[in-house]
Amino acid sequence: MKVIHLISGGDTGGAKTHIHTLLQGLNRHIQADMVCFTDGPFTQEARALGIHTDVLTGSPPAVLKALRDKIRQGGYDLIHCHGSRGNLMGALLKHSTGLPLVTTVHSDPKIDYMGRPLAALTFGTLNSWALRRIPNHIGVSQPMVDLLIGRGYDPQAVFDIPNGLDFSNPTSRLTREEYLASLGLDWPRDAVIAGIAARLNPVKDMGTLLRGFALAHREQPSLRLIIAGEGEEGPMLRQLAQELEVEDAVCFAGWVEDTDSFYHAIDINTLTSLSEGFPYSLPEGARFALPTVATNVGGVPALIKHNVTGLLFQPRDHEALGRHLADLAANSALRRRLGDKLLEKARESYSIENTVRRQLEIYETILRRRDRAGRKRDGVILCGAYGQNNAGDEAVLKALVAELRSIDPDMPLWVMTRKPKATRRIHRVGAIYTFNLPAFCRRMSKSALYANGGGSLIQDVTSHRSLWFYLFTLAAAKRLGCQVMMYGCGIGPIQSPRNRKRAGRIINRNVDAITLRDCASLAELAALGVDRPRIQVAADPAVSLPAAPAEEAEAMLEQAGLLPQEGQRYLGVTVRPWPGFEDKLSAFAQAIDYAYEKHGLLPVFLPIEGRLDVAAAKQVAARLQKAPAAILPPCASSELAIALSARMDVALSMRLHALIFAAARGVPLVGVVYDPKVSAFLERVEQDLCVPLEELTAQGLCALLDAAEARTRDRAALSAKTARLVELERINREQAAQLLEGAAP
Repeated sequence: MKVIHLISGGDTGGAKTHIHTLLQGLNRHIQADMVCFTDGPFTQEARALGIHTDVLTGSPPAVLKALRDKIRQGGYDLIHCHGSRGNLMGALLKHSTGLPLVTTVHSDPKIDYMGRPLAALTFGTLNSWALRRIPNHIGVSQPMVDLLIGRGYDPQAVFDIPNGLDFSNPTSRLTREEYLASLGLDWPRDAVIAGIAARLNPVKDMGTLLRGFALAHREQPSLRLIIAGEGEEGPMLRQLAQELEVEDAVCFAGWVEDTDSFYHAIDINTLTSLSEGFPYSLPEGARFALPTVATNVGGVPALIKHNVTGLLFQPRDHEALGRHLADLAANSALRRRLGDKLLEKARESYSIENTVRRQLEIYETILRRRDRAGRKRDGVILCGAYGQNNAGDEAVLKALVAELRSIDPDMPLWVMTRKPKATRRIHRVGAIYTFNLPAFCRRMSKSALYANGGGSLIQDVTSHRSLWFYLFTLAAAKRLGCQVMMYGCGIGPIQSPRNRKRAGRIINRNVDAITLRDCASLAELAALGVDRPRIQVAADPAVSLPAAPAEEAEAMLEQAGLLPQEGQRYLGVTVRPWPGFEDKLSAFAQAIDYAYEKHGLLPVFLPIEGRLDVAAAKQVAARLQKAPAAILPPCASSELAIALSARMDVALSMRLHALIFAAARGVPLVGVVYDPKVSAFLERVEQDLCVPLEELTAQGLCALLDAAEARTRDRAALSAKTARLVELERINREQAAQLLEGAAP
């Protein structure tokens, strides 16, 4: 494989480090050449690293012609652009070379020229035009990917890549004492030195750093600060240090070439940026196990988890920064703990080997996708109760996407959803508003498979109209030429005789295959007279999802005021509004108080559907007399919801997916049955602790909680029963793969 990289050649900081490190690593596997449009230190350093680098200068037409000739004669397979000049050249060469194009977006293009209105008007406008013409984009962090998707770039052609570094045996040329002496500093040996290495420009917001440092220095006089960098804000920042009366405790070191000696000399790494892709200063500091205080922006939270691998604060909040600096200055054990955890995380996720491997995967993906561009029908369109802030339905969608990607990682996926923007960002798929009939009919006419997926869609208890809508989509998909599958779904209850007749007829005529999540749904299909499609009992797709790291669940509990205590035990509670629920509020509250008093189970409300479940939780919590309650906000991801469920000792739930999440981690279950799907799941995992909502009493629920608490000593048994469902869940994927194979051109 031969790839040509286009970049201006005047880059500094993180972008320079990323490109030099990446190309040096890539050239161990492929031929990666670079063309710059400016000569200088950037190109000289690249050549010193063994990167084949050409410089093209002159008028834009002449440079463009020379570049076109070089690409044609060089036999390149792909053009990789960086920065506004590289993007512009790549976009102009798109059609004349016929090569696939990709660009790496290192920072937010809209604020790259902050404080430079003329440059924003010229270079910024041209860069925006070029970015829209380049079909593939790489973000240097997940938030940068989110930003690009939020601005309308194709989520299935936006890739993430970690900024990688070499973590093997970092060494510094100078000792701490030698480095400080090189700066002319005579600070006490016991000084705690904070530092930052960044450009002195508005985006880096060094004013907040100085204000926060000044607050911390008053509390901890041993604290010092080194600012390594140059930029237009230098004079203003020096003046600010004088106004804050910390000029003797602050060193402006200027541009630092020997960054290893800089990081070796300081005790705390800092970052105060208003915006970032993923700053190299974080893994560079991590190489030396430096505790880090950083703004919660861009890709920073991917590495810095608050109070786990570092400390976070909101942009411009100098008071929070000051508190964090003072805490670190006063507590060497805290510095060691955070620094060691940061180094561990950085080694795991941000090595140069990971970066190079990921970049090669992206190249291979782009080249593969080019070869399938001419297919008449391709991909899958998914329809379900998506985009409604329901963690259970979003877990189903996440599982469906993962399973379909495992069949074919390059296959286009489109989702019908109530919130297209959020679905694109969260699941990295194409998205259509659920009721945009012309749009999803157009997509159906181009897709190979329509999957009506997950949840209880074929029922009329909540709405007759939703049933009619989903039946319509099944018929429309078949009429427009798709293979049609009902994927890991629940069937019923369907109460209306007319609806039952209509559902049976439409499913029989239009559906090719059905996989079900429980045996009760199989019986319901038989009662509806459905016998033409291939029907198999599988499991709910959500049982296959992994959990987020336990540290993330602990951090969320801590943010809710549930400080970790040795031996603390939790009762996970998920309730939802339903006819008759309000009549049972006192019974719920009395049983939860009882579990707290007798078994020490602190109630934690875990909402699945944000708006509805939080309101229901507040109703129950308001009636508690003895137990302090915590109502967590809806989780940002299904994986975090699963991790929180795993942290519970007993689960009390009305929601099916809260029970699924807990069962998968062996948590003893108490189900409150408002719908047959709840009891059907409990039967499949051989759990008998449940009660119909209408029969619920405080005394009966207390007895069920007693029984569940007794089972906490044998969580492995429930985990094993749920593991069998994970095996059965593979049937969903296998059936989809068969239909896609039959639809292949």
